Amino acid sequence: MCTILEGLFQDWTSGLLTLVTLWAIYWGVSHWRWCYVAAVTLRRDFKALHHYIRMLLTSWRFSKNNLAISDYFHNVVQKHPNKSCFLMDDEVWTFQQVEEFSLRTSAVLKAEGVKKGDMVGLMMSNCPELPAIWLGVTRLGAVVPLLNTNQTGKTLLHSINISKCNIVIYGDEYEEVFQDLKADLDPSTKLFKFNKRPLNISNNEPPVAHSANDFTSMLEATPPLPWFRSEGDGYNGKLLYIFTSGTTGLPKAAVISSAKLVSGSTGIYYFGGINSDDVVYCPMPLYHSAGGCVTIGYALIFGCTIALRKKFSASSYFQDCIKYNATAGQYIGEMCRYIMATPPSPIDKQHQVRVMYGNGMRPTIWPEFVKRFNIQRIAEFYGSTEGNANIVSVDNQIGAVGFIPRIMSSIYPIGLVKINRETGEPIRDSKGLCQLAGPGEPGVYVSKINPKLATRAYLGYVDEEASKKKIIRDVFSFGDSAFISGDILVADELGYLYFRDRTGDTFRWRGENVSTTEVEGVISKLTGQRDAVVYSVEIPNIEGRAGMCGIVDVDDSLDLDELLKDLSKDLPKYARPIFIRKMTSVDLTGTFKMRKNDLQKEGYDPSKTSDKLYYLDPKLDKYISLGKTEYESIISGQTRL
Repeated sequence: MCTILEGLFQDWTSGLLTLVTLWAIYWGVSHWRWCYVAAVTLRRDFKALHHYIRMLLTSWRFSKNNLAISDYFHNVVQKHPNKSCFLMDDEVWTFQQVEEFSLRTSAVLKAEGVKKGDMVGLMMSNCPELPAIWLGVTRLGAVVPLLNTNQTGKTLLHSINISKCNIVIYGDEYEEVFQDLKADLDPSTKLFKFNKRPLNISNNEPPVAHSANDFTSMLEATPPLPWFRSEGDGYNGKLLYIFTSGTTGLPKAAVISSAKLVSGSTGIYYFGGINSDDVVYCPMPLYHSAGGCVTIGYALIFGCTIALRKKFSASSYFQDCIKYNATAGQYIGEMCRYIMATPPSPIDKQHQVRVMYGNGMRPTIWPEFVKRFNIQRIAEFYGSTEGNANIVSVDNQIGAVGFIPRIMSSIYPIGLVKINRETGEPIRDSKGLCQLAGPGEPGVYVSKINPKLATRAYLGYVDEEASKKKIIRDVFSFGDSAFISGDILVADELGYLYFRDRTGDTFRWRGENVSTTEVEGVISKLTGQRDAVVYSVEIPNIEGRAGMCGIVDVDDSLDLDELLKDLSKDLPKYARPIFIRKMTSVDLTGTFKMRKNDLQKEGYDPSKTSDKLYYLDPKLDKYISLGKTEYESIISGQTRL
């Protein structure tokens, strides 16, 4: 009997094993590509998961004790008070000196009646005092709008007014700007002028007399307060306002809390491979989130040393890195292209920079840049000041700004959704949910909103109506919501994400979608890294919008015949610019983004510019000079493009 049962059991288990084996073989054969992708990306995904857990733990340490940035910075100061915090020119600021300066700022403004909820605008060029001042202001519970130093007149007035500033502290180099603005400012807004100089402080002398609005003299006359915890709303309380570049209309003020600063800074710190022993070179403006939040956060949270520069210089970038013994460097926008355009030099590889992080490095120069300057790692990231999620390249994938795991991607907090190119609205399925873009399909970047999780909360802008426009609902499931960036990205089969364009910049010509970013990159490379800005213009009675490119050509040395010949090899016919404008310079924002609005308004009308204009004659396959006669012929339809 036992023998019979044993035989039956063996037959049953053997049959089951055979069935399972056959099923596994069938599944593996039919899903071999999935298995391949899983195997290739497994290490990357686990590495990223490890960094994400570290990021969450740092956030948890803040939230557990409801710490504002100034509170946590005090812990960093106690660990290494004499370590260099900021370097600039020949100045060295220790962590202790930064905190003492911030406490002196707190004392001055407390005496001026600054309290929780007040707005203290700050408009200063890069210097160690800038973050020290806003630390002192926010310790009192006030919020600091970081005013763009390139703003003047009505634009600056708009930024001050939407922030409802009670006080504005400005650098003395902007005295004329504020004198011109005084008549239009709210009379209740106090103006304090900051003069950058070593403070004249003596414990044995009476307080220094100061003028009514001389902030530096006020600091000299006021001893620092003893350290105290922030009087604001702690980890989730408002900290700063960061203004958008204003490339499309007036600037908007994005809200930054301590939680948001911690989330943005720690994410790029861990994913980008920065460590607390690094000396980080930052030529970025500190009124912008990339420099003023991400990089300054490295010092305030992790104790990194930050080397500052007043203004970016391509020729001085690696010279400065050598001077400060920098081991990490920051870039944004077109910086790397400008650095590449400098003549090769022996110092190109004499620095100690191990990693460079930032966003906006063109894939067309990425490999050459890494090779020329011997950079081990490029940590390209993607994010927006007002958004609620940053992504970072973790493994040097050329051109990638981050990734979406192909395995269990549904649990990831970001995604790419299909949109209608004409309206910018998400395309939804029969159930009413957004359609996700597949590999190789362009989609707009969205990130899930979770108000209960600091790393997923969406703070938006000061303007609530503007904030609402950046939220879409019923995205991945009914009842959910997500921040919609307006930026078009593409994921490859392995989940790597590549920036394509902004929804407003992509245009259709001859039934095809044209990416201005892609065309700019190609033209810039073909013309020896010249500035090239691509935008679209209308031609009467012709469907779609034609491409136009403004190229910097100061000495009229650009050979358009040669350019067209090269473009024919690198771009499809529909993507080649129909119009060319030779310019002496390109209007850039402080973060090296090209302004296109005015160029787009002027279009190809020769009466609106003194720059040389050209159009691509389809019969001659050649760029022809465009004057009044040619313009009227195009407008009337006599010349067909």
